[in-house]
Amino acid sequence: MRNKQLLNRIKLGILKWAIIALLLITLVMIIYNSLKNYTPKDNSERLLLSPFRETITRQMAVNYMPLFSFLEEHEQTVGLTAYMESAFNKQIPLLYLSEQELRKEPAIEDEQTRDILIKQEGRDEDVKNISESELDYNEDALHIEENVLQSFLTENIIPHDEITDETAGIEIPRNAFIAPAFPAYTYDWSQEFTFDQLINNFYAIDKTTAVTEARINLKNLLYRDLTIKKNVEGPQILIYHTHSLEAFADSVPGDPSMTIVGAGERLAEILRTDYGYNVLHHTVGYDVEGRDYAYTKALPEIERLLIENPSIQVIIDLHRDEMKDGKKLLMDIQGRPTARFMFFNGLSYSKQTGAIEYLENPHINENLAFSFQAQVKTNEYYPGLARKIYLKTYRYNMHLLPRTTLIELGAQTNTFEEIINACDPLAHVISLVIK
Repeated sequence: MRNKQLLNRIKLGILKWAIIALLLITLVMIIYNSLKNYTPKDNSERLLLSPFRETITRQMAVNYMPLFSFLEEHEQTVGLTAYMESAFNKQIPLLYLSEQELRKEPAIEDEQTRDILIKQEGRDEDVKNISESELDYNEDALHIEENVLQSFLTENIIPHDEITDETAGIEIPRNAFIAPAFPAYTYDWSQEFTFDQLINNFYAIDKTTAVTEARINLKNLLYRDLTIKKNVEGPQILIYHTHSLEAFADSVPGDPSMTIVGAGERLAEILRTDYGYNVLHHTVGYDVEGRDYAYTKALPEIERLLIENPSIQVIIDLHRDEMKDGKKLLMDIQGRPTARFMFFNGLSYSKQTGAIEYLENPHINENLAFSFQAQVKTNEYYPGLARKIYLKTYRYNMHLLPRTTLIELGAQTNTFEEIINACDPLAHVISLVIK
């Protein structure tokens, strides 16, 4: 008898709380809709009520209607299950805080911990937390079409058997490179690419970092003026190599002229002779004793060069990529085997801990614009030659000047000839960006 009475009390209690919950939800919905749909009578009322209304409705949606909030936001970076779990946990503060603590990376509490992370930066550049396929374009790429590649080969070079009066005095070796006069493809920027479209068409984002629409938008990337002053005394462009020992498939051991340093000298020579820039090529190695702290070792020397040469406006840290044996980054450009390359950006941002304050970079937006405009020019003039722009976590000394870029030129599986051939189109697109 007592058990039956107890059971009835429990049922009544559950019913009571269910009714209260239903009434509460109904009240929340009424207030939410009233606030959201209310139209202010004038500007003063709008200014007064709009911030309050937006804050309250947003908080109510997140706390009491997480499913609707998720659908309304069209969240792309987290699944519905994870989103609902997070919304539920926030209703239980102790559970939420303990979970957040477990997910955090170790805090930078002392010099030793900071030292470990700076050491990681030195060898992080070749470590990919992303599949190689995500770095490459596929058949859906806007700029890669069969007819585009064919038109590039037939329309944008001067055939050796069709010398005109304008080219009669020019001696052109059989395998000489000729910069295309016109692009093989042109992007239609009137479409006003959305954030997702820009990411899908131009970027590969490492799993350890993230980027927002505040940085990835056409105003920031495409319409930023990156031209430089050429009528200055001293070098305008600095080329250096944080990892100077990076070699290629047929490099001669101990011969720096057949490493990435040799490629840097070739790139500098083309920029000087073909495009009229004054280029300083810094060949000191910072990875001779290992890659640990390579960026930290390079930093004071590059800062010294900038102080001594205030005319420098562009910095290129030239590297080569690391690929699995048997995979080569290669395509044919004007009948020459040419290594493909990749522009690279550091965001000074960890997906787990947020902005990395000790690796501050005030020039991230300009860095991103530089690589984006170079990528666009490469895609337009040499479709398929560039892989997607790779975004990673650390800074990689890209904070020194606005026009700073890191370039992965080919990989260890490429021959030195293929690397040297790639320096011609690379110099061309750099010149197109800064001229």
